[in-house]
Amino acid sequence: MHSELRDWIALRLTPGIGNVACKNLLETFGSPMRIMAATREELAAVAGMSPRLADALKSSLANHEVDRALDRLTGTDIHICTYNAPDYPGSLKNIYDPPPHLYVRGRLQHSDCSAVAVVGSRNASDYGLRAAADISRELAVAGLTIVSGMAAGIDSAAHRGALSAGGRTIAVLGCGADVCYPAENRRLYEAIAQKGAIVSEYAPGTGPDAYHFPARNRIISGMARAIVVVEASPKSGSLITARLALEQGRDVFAVPGSIYSFKARGAHQLIRSGAALVESGQDIIEALGMAHAARAAEPESPAPEALAPEARRVYDLLEPGPAHIDRLICETSLPSSAISAALLELELGGFIRQLPGKHFERSA
Repeated sequence: MHSELRDWIALRLTPGIGNVACKNLLETFGSPMRIMAATREELAAVAGMSPRLADALKSSLANHEVDRALDRLTGTDIHICTYNAPDYPGSLKNIYDPPPHLYVRGRLQHSDCSAVAVVGSRNASDYGLRAAADISRELAVAGLTIVSGMAAGIDSAAHRGALSAGGRTIAVLGCGADVCYPAENRRLYEAIAQKGAIVSEYAPGTGPDAYHFPARNRIISGMARAIVVVEASPKSGSLITARLALEQGRDVFAVPGSIYSFKARGAHQLIRSGAALVESGQDIIEALGMAHAARAAEPESPAPEALAPEARRVYDLLEPGPAHIDRLICETSLPSSAISAALLELELGGFIRQLPGKHFERSA
């Protein structure tokens, strides 16, 4: 297996051979082992290849970077999901340039074929955060997996909404699957790895370089049946994801916002261009023709009395109104790590919701 993984990594790390050429090679030869065993002439005959690239591929197995990529997996709970593996997302195979393999922390499963991507602004409003969390929660209750990018703002709210319903969620990162970005999402990152999956096409240890994020957006949309844009400015990266979704034949939905909000203009632009306006998760379920599907039972939230002592102390302080995290730290005298853990427990339990600027309030 180690040797087989080496072939997969060597294929991806060969300079000049991108995702499209990898897909063509795999469709022609069936596996990296057969690709590496092919002659120079056989390789050069594949679309997107040339004699020069064939030579590069033949010498790639001697690339020390391949060994370093394998070494970085040692001692981690990250595994490689290859293009030919049963758990490789079927919908992702059908895009123009699927990654030949994914680095996964957690697990992918067959039910993820019913996935919806929820994306939007990093600098989201209270309205946007609430809409993303509520819609994601409704979709998760119905048994759909929520896919997003774990960025601050809408992405994080979508993941939390799914987790609060006891549902599955997948975070597609623009860095290695072992790198938590942004760093303040550490507890959310761990919760996603336990309840769903952290996915990346980049090797462990890869940093969050800016040019990685437009590329990862095609995976977010590629893994989903549909994409929902909750809040986005006219030049938001979420609109790039929506465009990619349309190119991939996915349904695109948008949540309307205030006519006075700059953050709503991207979503309104999508609606004017033909995206379906949605106000709830149920709107999306019906539009996808899944209204007849069996709905998962929504887990009952425990009573506040059942909370851990630290979480209960924080919950009691959120009455009568919102509080900033610094105030909670000050009034409880608890370390910031304990407060963050309590807030995540409360949020995933449906007791509270996060507002912009690290403010929190009790859920309605």
